[in-house]
Amino acid sequence: MKTKKTLIIGLASFVTIVSCILLILNIFERKVESKYQIVHLKPIGPLEDDPAVWGVNFPYQYEDYLKSVDQVRTRYGGSEAIQRVPDGDDPRSVVAQDKLKLDKRFITMWSGYAFSKDFREERGHAYMLEDQIHTKRQKVGQPGTCINCHASTYSAMMKLGDGDLNKGFHALNKLPYFEAAKNVKHPVSCIDCHNPKDMSLRVTRPAFMEGIKTFKKLQGIHDYDVNKMASRQEMRTYTCAQCHVEYYFKGEGKTLTYPWSKGLKADDMLEYYNEMGFKDWTHKLTKAEVLKAQHPEFETYSQGIHAKSGVSCVDCHMPYKKVGAIKITDHHVNSPMLKTNRSCRTCHNISEDKLLERVNNIQDKNHEMKDIVFDALVSYIKKVENNSNHPKIKKMQKIQRDAQFLFDFVEAENSNGFHAPQESARVLLKSLNLIRKGEELLQK
Repeated sequence: MKTKKTLIIGLASFVTIVSCILLILNIFERKVESKYQIVHLKPIGPLEDDPAVWGVNFPYQYEDYLKSVDQVRTRYGGSEAIQRVPDGDDPRSVVAQDKLKLDKRFITMWSGYAFSKDFREERGHAYMLEDQIHTKRQKVGQPGTCINCHASTYSAMMKLGDGDLNKGFHALNKLPYFEAAKNVKHPVSCIDCHNPKDMSLRVTRPAFMEGIKTFKKLQGIHDYDVNKMASRQEMRTYTCAQCHVEYYFKGEGKTLTYPWSKGLKADDMLEYYNEMGFKDWTHKLTKAEVLKAQHPEFETYSQGIHAKSGVSCVDCHMPYKKVGAIKITDHHVNSPMLKTNRSCRTCHNISEDKLLERVNNIQDKNHEMKDIVFDALVSYIKKVENNSNHPKIKKMQKIQRDAQFLFDFVEAENSNGFHAPQESARVLLKSLNLIRKGEELLQK
């Protein structure tokens, strides 16, 4: 009996000792792994825009980057893979859902504009160049300026400008779209956000450099240089804001310009456009000179609680993750709703289900408000069309222009209200109030 007890104690002691040794070895392995997390196996040139080359040195980040081909639907965003038969005009066999078929009100709102011909749900970064090259909007014609936010353009601009980024930027803008496309090879790439010398974040789009400089001047900060004066946390937003913004093409050179000299709110930009008399197109049904809002995520986010609290785009859309002992930024850029634990629970100490419930509540209400305003806008457009000889037609057209831009600003923003719920509601209410005033004019 004593021998058996001694044997059990000995066996337990052996298991404990082995377990401790394995634990120590694992801790040591993780410490070594953490210490040597970056190994430069391949030099990266100053104009290297191929993400696969960067991926030799940064395999974990590159592996995540490749995942942006995923098509995953969220409640009000993401995309589903829709099969199609390739043809001579479009070799794609998979696309996103056609939003013009899902909601024909868009066709009325954009009558006479390229978006009334083709408007699909946005897909991930991996498709940003491919989807723009093959959109039916190309049949209407697009300038080279459009390539700025649909491809890795830093190297192209540097080459076109013989080493002068701004010169190359203007040269790219002036080209017809398909001529500009010959100068690029990849969708957004590592070089667009990182300096290959030290991997630090940087802004490479001259349009954003000038736009943020103009906005900072409004705040009393003169000669703002984003790459010298922005904090690292700010850069974790500014690198994204190079593209996720409202913009227009200025002058005969089609210069990509961000309308921020009066502020970042929708009505600030509307005032800017109205003062300069800019229009995107003349509405086919009403002859109103109207505007097309783009994708103002940065401007909308800037009005919300997360921006005011110092939370960056990267914190939510590219949260930190652990690979072994290595802490990296998740380069699979997608909705925070698909990785709520890492995106949200770092700050919000409640369950994932409760967090998703909060988001759904915000987005459901935003969707409801948009639907009401959209109905009112489309109804008003049809009334303006049917009253072309009305004595106050010019005022009615101006109301359409303003109300349509404000509505489109909220509709085009990809968070469905989440980035700034109260601001989005305010802008929708202003749009609805303008439509009400237009309806009153019709009765006079």
